Amino acid sequence: MPGTTSSPFLEIPSDRWLASNELAFAIYDKFPVTPGHALVITRRVVADWEAATPDERRAVMSLVDDVMGILRREHSPDGINVGFNVGSAAGQTVPHLHVHVIPRYWGDVDDPVGGVRHVIPSKANYLKG
Repeated sequence: MPGTTSSPFLEIPSDRWLASNELAFAIYDKFPVTPGHALVITRRVVADWEAATPDERRAVMSLVDDVMGILRREHSPDGINVGFNVGSAAGQTVPHLHVHVIPRYWGDVDDPVGGVRHVIPSKANYLKG
């Protein structure tokens, strides 16, 4: 990955962006898990959160705020999950930093307790002893 300057995200034309700033841009996910699922992506190709500069991290999180507002206005979710994967063992499939902003709706899963803990299903609902 070091030195890589290509990414499928960079092929997305700017007229399809939801929002942008100097160091990042946001799009709707091509493979959404719920209606409105969006990604916030660094303009510079960096592998993951750890490889991003402090300025890039701030730019990404600023856009996460903007995207949450857009999703609340346009999709009226009941909740939102925000997260990113670091490394293939964590499920990262594109080695270019992107943060998922996933609108959640009552009924989209049987039991939402545990939220992102559902990456390990048996650990998700820690309230059920």
